[in-house]
Amino acid sequence: MVNMAQPLGGTAGLARALALAFVGVILAAGLTSIPPVAARAQSTSEANPIDAVVGVAARVPADARTAEHLGTEREGSGVVIGADDLVLTIGYLIMEAEQAEILLPGDRRVPADIVAYDYETGFGLLRALSPLGVTPIALGESGELQEQARVLAVGYGNPPQIVPARVVSRRTFAGYWEYLLPEAIFTSPPHPGFGGAALITREGHLVGIGSLIVGEAVEDEARPGNMFVPIDALRPIYDDLLEKGRGLATSRPWLGVYSEEFRGHIVVTRVAPGGPASRAGVKANDVIAEVAGIPVATLAEFYRAIWAQGEAGAEVQLTLVSPNGIRPVTVTSGDRYDWLKLAPTY
Repeated sequence: MVNMAQPLGGTAGLARALALAFVGVILAAGLTSIPPVAARAQSTSEANPIDAVVGVAARVPADARTAEHLGTEREGSGVVIGADDLVLTIGYLIMEAEQAEILLPGDRRVPADIVAYDYETGFGLLRALSPLGVTPIALGESGELQEQARVLAVGYGNPPQIVPARVVSRRTFAGYWEYLLPEAIFTSPPHPGFGGAALITREGHLVGIGSLIVGEAVEDEARPGNMFVPIDALRPIYDDLLEKGRGLATSRPWLGVYSEEFRGHIVVTRVAPGGPASRAGVKANDVIAEVAGIPVATLAEFYRAIWAQGEAGAEVQLTLVSPNGIRPVTVTSGDRYDWLKLAPTY
């Protein structure tokens, strides 16, 4: 168990503690070689990439759209990626937040501005309002990350929560909340503090941000692990995140449907209250058979068919199946950013 109140004695003490912790988990995992990042942690003259992993805490209003399912007090990890104290994290930690802080060893808490939240990738950005004194981590190339590559999943803690892992799959991930992520990174074994955790290569480069714990890190195989958002997804939208607070210049059509795949069918589990699908009469347990006359059997097919209808505001024709029979429904899509109660800094 991580002791969050345990102080560390300055930079040298921190680096030494991290090195010992890292070597311990490597030996416990039965690995025969220690990646270069461990050797770097033993040197106090070089920046340790693990030091760039910080904590993120956010407070969300009780009336936020996501408060019921994600809570109003959220904590996880983030990674310092900019010399101007810019911190990259997973977006759901700060989505609809009214207050955010960066957590550092020694119980230090630094207030932060919420810079950006991007629904399409899942990334979130914060900027500390006073100097963190942390050297930013170098960004790697997640596209070069192959299956079976040895990596570290690192979450904030005192000491850091370090889990040696392997990349076990690279594939598209479809989430039940109208979310589709190409080239997602799946690792195993799982890191328990996955939210915003850093995925670090043997060279000490950041290649992913932790999003989820999953039961099938390998497709169709019961192997628990984590899903990481690849760092390559940040580069094309980075400037827009800083300037506009989000990635895409135009919004994709959003229905407000939460759904699952079941035996080749798309089953609605719930709808967003006050969202487009709810207003159109879509209900939980409806089966979505077609979008604009095109049959859909997977979440990925469903989302791509929706987005093919145009931008937010486009009318989306659904064919629904329920115990009462087959019925067509027209949903006037919306912009999910308008539905969420986002802070003005977005």
